[in-house]
Amino acid sequence: MKHLSPNREVTHWSLKMSNFTTTVTEFLLMGFSNTRELQILYSLIFFLIYSTSLMGNLLIVIVTTIDSRLHTPMYFFLRNLSIVDACFISVTIPQASINSLVNNRAISVSGCAVQIFLMIFMAYAEFTLLTVMACDLYVAICHPLLYPVVMCPRVCVQMTLMCLFTGILYAGFHTGYTFRLSFCQSNLIHQFFCDVPSLLKISCSETFSNTLSLLGSGLVIGVGCFVIIIASYISIFSTVLKFPVKEDQRKAFSTCVPHIIVVSLFLISVHCVYLQPPSDSGSLKNMILSIFYSIIPPFMNPIIYSLRNKQIKEGTRILMMRKLLLSNNAETIILSQGC
Repeated sequence: MKHLSPNREVTHWSLKMSNFTTTVTEFLLMGFSNTRELQILYSLIFFLIYSTSLMGNLLIVIVTTIDSRLHTPMYFFLRNLSIVDACFISVTIPQASINSLVNNRAISVSGCAVQIFLMIFMAYAEFTLLTVMACDLYVAICHPLLYPVVMCPRVCVQMTLMCLFTGILYAGFHTGYTFRLSFCQSNLIHQFFCDVPSLLKISCSETFSNTLSLLGSGLVIGVGCFVIIIASYISIFSTVLKFPVKEDQRKAFSTCVPHIIVVSLFLISVHCVYLQPPSDSGSLKNMILSIFYSIIPPFMNPIIYSLRNKQIKEGTRILMMRKLLLSNNAETIILSQGC
């Protein structure tokens, strides 16, 4: 992979004559290659991954909505997670594909701010929803008699809204705190989308407080959610191991496996990108890790849940059969009218 050199000069900047500094009016995103054929190839690959991820997550949303047997708290949270995943990958990949296809890497300051806000919000919402799903599994396995009372529809909606509302506050704080900085040294972001660490590198303001707040809040929220998830699974495993029937143990563990894989995938990717000082990794390494962070979880989550969950597979099969039956009935009606 080769980095593209900026194809727009400092003419993108407006000059402040009062203090002889320059202010960025738009940013340039880093490209993956300066070869036109490779740019088109990357665009097609990104589009293919995005389309597959979008269809997988939308399939889970449709199946869990239509199939009345899946109208339970577990699948309510899974449906919300799929919606977040579909939005998460939509924030960066479509624009990256278009930019690579048309060879245009410019993004406005306001567009960059919106992208950062949505990225932080979606990442926060995903992790908190995964934490809530761990609590749901804990109640379902460890306290099955109380489950209908504790995880009633009202509580499920309230927990989801709490994740979304606090996510808006969290994303709004970091977005506003980042764009209070001045960007006058360069307008080239060493990343294929806007993110906070990349912007901190090109700021001409003091960024220590930004770095501290980013790492501090990330660690507090990350460690807090991680502790809740670990505590939930310690209780779950302790309870499951006491089941007298091995088949019941196997079913309980099978229910937990997709969630464990998804949480592990998300935590590893976030840790590689954000829980490190911005200056410790090169731009190429950051771009590769960010691909893993922004693409792999939304792409893999529907695959993991679809392959490991019998109810999802059964619901998908019924949905396909129903669609096929409706198509056959419609064709029969058309043929009969024609005769």
